[in-house]
Amino acid sequence: MKLPPGKIPVDILKEVVFKNLGAERKEVIVGPSAGIDGAVLDLGDKSLVVSMDPITGAVERIGWLAVNVNANDVATFGVAPAFLFSCILLPENADRKLVDAISVQMNEAAKNLGIAIVGGHCESTLGLANPIVVCCIMGMTEKDCYLTAGGAKPGDKLILTKSAGIEGTAILATDKEKELQKTIKIAVLENAKNFWNQISVVKDSLIACRTSNVHAMHDPTEGGVAGGIHEMADASHVGVKVFEEAIPVQPETAEICNYFGIDPLQLIGSGALIISAEARSASKIVDALKREWIQASVIGEFTENKKQRVLTKKDFVEKPLPRPLSDHLWTALKR
Repeated sequence: MKLPPGKIPVDILKEVVFKNLGAERKEVIVGPSAGIDGAVLDLGDKSLVVSMDPITGAVERIGWLAVNVNANDVATFGVAPAFLFSCILLPENADRKLVDAISVQMNEAAKNLGIAIVGGHCESTLGLANPIVVCCIMGMTEKDCYLTAGGAKPGDKLILTKSAGIEGTAILATDKEKELQKTIKIAVLENAKNFWNQISVVKDSLIACRTSNVHAMHDPTEGGVAGGIHEMADASHVGVKVFEEAIPVQPETAEICNYFGIDPLQLIGSGALIISAEARSASKIVDALKREWIQASVIGEFTENKKQRVLTKKDFVEKPLPRPLSDHLWTALKR
């Protein structure tokens, strides 16, 4: 079986990767699990949250993305990211200018979030066409003071911050700008390129977590909002009902997705945050986020039946919530 671009299928993850995890250590409190984007280690009176992700589908802002995407994963545990290790793999014939561009972007992003870059590796790699940046970010908290994406409960409201497809919109507007200019106005593309500034959900996560009765948080990366919701439901062993009309899609995202014939809900979505919260607290959390100029909307609810994954369309017809086989960014980039 040939693997699709991006994340490997969940069944292979469970049947192969998760069966080969080395030695057991008592310090590992939360280990590898589908839908949970980090680990929790016991350090005595502290808990250490650790997450790692690569950036493979972007070129122009790869350093900025690498820091923010990994910081987001730690923040969804309700913990502020603090330390970063990086592995920068450069294409053949890369020059100093590329090293400088990636390093400056990472420095700026890390400073904005209060993260120290403490080590890593950088090399020119034979056979590589585009740069790849892998980051590992850590954050510390008081013992057992964290959330996971597996804490959603039946009856919880599903809140989404910002909108669908933020990261994918920024990548496509930047890396496919010349092609898109043929049919999309320059002003629209300039706005879309500024979506890079929406990528972080660290502030979103920390505000939501300290407001009231949040049970779980997750950031929709590969597979977009649709994939992220499935991952949270998988990790929490619950079902979900989502209202399509309630999911914000910015005009720039809609235009770019329409051009490539792709679904905004299945487009890589860093910058949005999925929150599972007690029903009576949902409006309080939405209001707290909006007071800090972060758009937030209730887009659905989690249900008891874990096999129920429903998308209610605008005409009230219910269809299965799509589970992306591969992020729609790859569909657009292959054109």
